[in-house]
Amino acid sequence: MSYTGKLFRTRHIYDLSKTDDLFASSVRETCSFCYNNCSDYRRILDEAGFSPEKINTIDDLADLPFIPTLYFKHHTLTSVPDRKLIIKATSSGTSGTMSRIGFDLKSLMTGSHMVINVGKYHKLWSIKPTNYIIFGYQPTKTNKTAFSKTAYGFTFFAPARSRTFALEMTDSGYKLNWDRVLKAMEKCSKSRCPMRTIGFPAYTYFLLKDMKAKGIRYKMPKGSLITMGGGWKQFYTEQPDKKEFYRLVKEVLDIDEDHIIEFFGAVEHPILYTDCRCHHFHVPAYGRVIIRDPDTLKPVKNGTIGLVNLISPMVRSTPVVSVMTDDLGVLHDEGCPCGAKSPWLEIIGRVGVADIVTCAAGGEEYLKEGS
Repeated sequence: MSYTGKLFRTRHIYDLSKTDDLFASSVRETCSFCYNNCSDYRRILDEAGFSPEKINTIDDLADLPFIPTLYFKHHTLTSVPDRKLIIKATSSGTSGTMSRIGFDLKSLMTGSHMVINVGKYHKLWSIKPTNYIIFGYQPTKTNKTAFSKTAYGFTFFAPARSRTFALEMTDSGYKLNWDRVLKAMEKCSKSRCPMRTIGFPAYTYFLLKDMKAKGIRYKMPKGSLITMGGGWKQFYTEQPDKKEFYRLVKEVLDIDEDHIIEFFGAVEHPILYTDCRCHHFHVPAYGRVIIRDPDTLKPVKNGTIGLVNLISPMVRSTPVVSVMTDDLGVLHDEGCPCGAKSPWLEIIGRVGVADIVTCAAGGEEYLKEGS
């Protein structure tokens, strides 16, 4: 079995010290594959004077050349023939430049072990039929955004009794069907089966806020979950205090704080970061995070704000081993009350690159139309 295969089967999800050596070997393995099979990636590493063989310990990852996510929005890099790409995912919803990331079967199988383990740890798996409300795009053959794929995939954590999408495809494009969402929520409140939502935090917040303003409240069945992913993007200035958001969920849907879960990830870094009961994004064994100084790009100490550099050996079909995001973040030391041993990542905001348009950003127009 490969180093990467062993890493993604580990059950020490948040004990990084137990997987540091295996992680370094896995990164060297994936980096070597991409180096030998993608001429553009080989050129990038050669120009930086770096070779995969230099990765021997976890500390060597800081020297691994990273690729900005913006680069993938203008260049398509692959390490396997196009015919072997089972899934091609993009980062943008409706406008702007898009990252195009291809996943071969081996990369997908590797990631499946991560999903199984993370789902078990955070108790996402259930055999009880569930009604899903998806604050995102209805899947179509033309919609290749990673979020639409992952949101739909989320509905397999528990058997889907129903799926309702807030953004439905019409003859004139995606439209926010607010009335259908409300009717589905009312139906969910009368069902014996739990409800689970998945979607952009901004969508979830704005729609629940509108429900409160209109005096619409539902008591959801026991076991219902509010789950979110994709970040706040350009809505950071309107992002409420977390406690305020939790109170809103409780008031409108009667769902407690411990049943609210948020995810973090990116199409260029498809690792499942799931917040703990203290709502912290602990770094899982399947990835590593380096915070870099915005001016020097040198790693900074934990507790210091900087650019978020994400590293993972999961994907071999596209050289996304080390990517630099447009996020500003802080890596906090261990010691979270939840008991997880790994540091946790706090996303502070974005660097403000005008050229970067994301899934949630592309959905802003739908929110305006549906309000």
